[in-house]
Amino acid sequence: MPISAFMNTFAGNPLDRASDRRPDATWLAARLEDPRSCAVALWSGAPMVRDEAGAAQLARFPARLAREVSGGEERLLFLGLDGDIAIFALDFEGPADPSEGPLRGLGRFEGLRELAPLLTPADAAIAATAKGVFEWRRRHRFCSACGQPSQPADGGWKRICPACGAEHFPRTDPVVIMLPVAGDRCLLGRQAVWAPGRFSTLAGFMEPGETLEEACARELKEEAGLDTLRATYHSSQPWPYPTNLMIGLIAEVAEGDAAPDQTELEAVRWFTRDEARALLDGKIEGLSAPPPLAIAHQLLKTWVEG
Repeated sequence: MPISAFMNTFAGNPLDRASDRRPDATWLAARLEDPRSCAVALWSGAPMVRDEAGAAQLARFPARLAREVSGGEERLLFLGLDGDIAIFALDFEGPADPSEGPLRGLGRFEGLRELAPLLTPADAAIAATAKGVFEWRRRHRFCSACGQPSQPADGGWKRICPACGAEHFPRTDPVVIMLPVAGDRCLLGRQAVWAPGRFSTLAGFMEPGETLEEACARELKEEAGLDTLRATYHSSQPWPYPTNLMIGLIAEVAEGDAAPDQTELEAVRWFTRDEARALLDGKIEGLSAPPPLAIAHQLLKTWVEG
């Protein structure tokens, strides 16, 4: 039985993360040598996939090959267990395509954002987990306490500074993303960098000392001049761009004029429920809704369906 009644893209990683086994270097080394163990690969955040029965899936290959080409622990990540089979991830960087080199013939690399709708939910979630940790590693190679280079530990889920002993763990940046509603209308906004005509829900990073509801109210006031009356939790979504957790809310707001702040948003617009339904269906000429893989789409769809 699922924990959540609603599952967004990148959620629902099926692996047993086996976090209690991560500190055991001997156990991890044995899993890397186990002929049953598998690995997946990412190149600058893009997962390697291959087609099976006409559908894209994460390309899995022997973990021993990942160990051989990794050059050490820095580019390896223990993802967890699929039953009793260990799954690892291998990270590649640089301009050379690994599928034309050490991983020749095993698959091709494609951007996760484009791949996500084509992968199974399980594969999309596994790829997002690996991408999120690797993005964190790229940004935290040096100790934030003393500035010295840090080293990987716990199967890639921790970094330790050999100079000062500080320990660093993957960070997740929480973001509130909300659909403001007033009666039979909802408010959507657009940023100048989006595709022409794209309207979406509003969002913003949480700040220290804020609750979800307080962050929601602050962002709606700052970006659109709206007063929040109450906020209801909908669902959440891991969003590995680079390491965010999107926390979806439906926010009831007071009636009134809305105005874009011209910093985050260049425009806002009220939509009736019928108009929002038409927007989701692509029936409003010149306008578009966020794609189905985004929690913003699901928030809007939930409200439209009542």
